Amino acid sequence: MLKSKLFLGLLCVVLFILNIIVGSVWIPVQDLIEILFSPAEDQMVWQNIVVNYRLPRAIAAVAAGASLSLSGLFMQTFFRNPLAGPFVLGISSGASLGVAVVVLGGTFFSLVGWSFGSDISLTFGAILGSFLVFLVVIYFSTKVADYTSLLIIGLMFSSATGALVSVMQFFSNPEDIQSYLLWTFGDLGSVTMSELRLLLPILILGWIGSVFLIKPLNIYLIGNTYAKNAGLNLELSKYAIITVTALLAGAITAYCGPIAFIGLAGPHIARMILDTADHRQLIPYAGILGAVVLLICDLVSRLPGLPQSLPLNAITSLLGGPLVIWLIVKKKNLQNSF
Repeated sequence: MLKSKLFLGLLCVVLFILNIIVGSVWIPVQDLIEILFSPAEDQMVWQNIVVNYRLPRAIAAVAAGASLSLSGLFMQTFFRNPLAGPFVLGISSGASLGVAVVVLGGTFFSLVGWSFGSDISLTFGAILGSFLVFLVVIYFSTKVADYTSLLIIGLMFSSATGALVSVMQFFSNPEDIQSYLLWTFGDLGSVTMSELRLLLPILILGWIGSVFLIKPLNIYLIGNTYAKNAGLNLELSKYAIITVTALLAGAITAYCGPIAFIGLAGPHIARMILDTADHRQLIPYAGILGAVVLLICDLVSRLPGLPQSLPLNAITSLLGGPLVIWLIVKKKNLQNSF
C-alpha cells in the first residue's frame, strides 16, 4: 500500500513537471530551476511562458483534479450511489447559470428593458450562482428526511437551470453563445497566479475539512440506523459533507469551468485499485489519483503540434471512460464497494 502511494505521488510530480516543459514551446528540463529563479537574458521568454502560463495551469490541474475527485467520493458515499458525482446537487448548474447571466444576460435582459453591467466577471457569476444553489440545497436538506429525495431535488434543480440557460441562449447572439460554450468545455489555462492566491486557500479549507469527514463517511456506509446507534449526529454530518463538497466543487467550477468526469472516475479508480471502502485510505488516494488523471488529460489536450488546446472535457471523457470501463469489467461488481 505504501509503495503504491509513493509511486502515485512520484507519478504526480513527474506529470507536473511534464506539464510545465511540454507544449508548443519546449522548455529544457535541466534549465527549469534557473528559468524560474534567475533566468539569463536569453531565457526571459521561457520564464514568461513558465511563470505566467504553464506553472499556474499545472497547479490548477493538481488542485482541480484532487478537489473534484474528493467531492465525487463524498457524494458517492453520502448517497451510496456509484453514479453520484461532485455536481449531483446542482452546484455546477448554479455556476453555469451564473456564467450564462453574465455572458448571455446582456442580450436577454435588453429585450425587457433591463441592463447588465459589462464588468461582471465570469468567475464572480459562477461563484454567486454556486453559492445560491448551495443555500437552496441546505434549505431543502432540512425539509426532506431521506437522501434519495435530496438527490432528486438536486437533479431537478439542474434540469431547471439548464432550461433557463437554453432560453437565454435562444435570445442571445452567436458570439455570446460561443463564449458561453467555450466556458462549458472547462479550461485550466485561464487560471492566473493572482486567481490561485484566492482559489487555493478555499480548497485548502475544503481539504482540511475532508479529514474530519473520514469517520462520518465510514459510518454512513454501514447505514443510518447503525450511525444513530454509534452516536453520529446525522444532521450535522449531512451539512458538513454538503458544505465541503460545495466548497471544493463550487470553487473549481467558478475558476476552471465545469470539468467533467474526474469527480465520477477518480473515486471509482481509487476503490478498485485499493479494494477497500475505508476513507482513511480512499481520501488521500482519490485526491492524488484525481490530480494524476487531470494532469494527463491536460497534457494530452495541448500536445505539441496542435494549433490550440483541445476541449478539456472531451479529453477527460475520451481517456478516462475506457479506463473505468476496463476496471469495472475486471472487478465485475462495482456495487460491492458501497
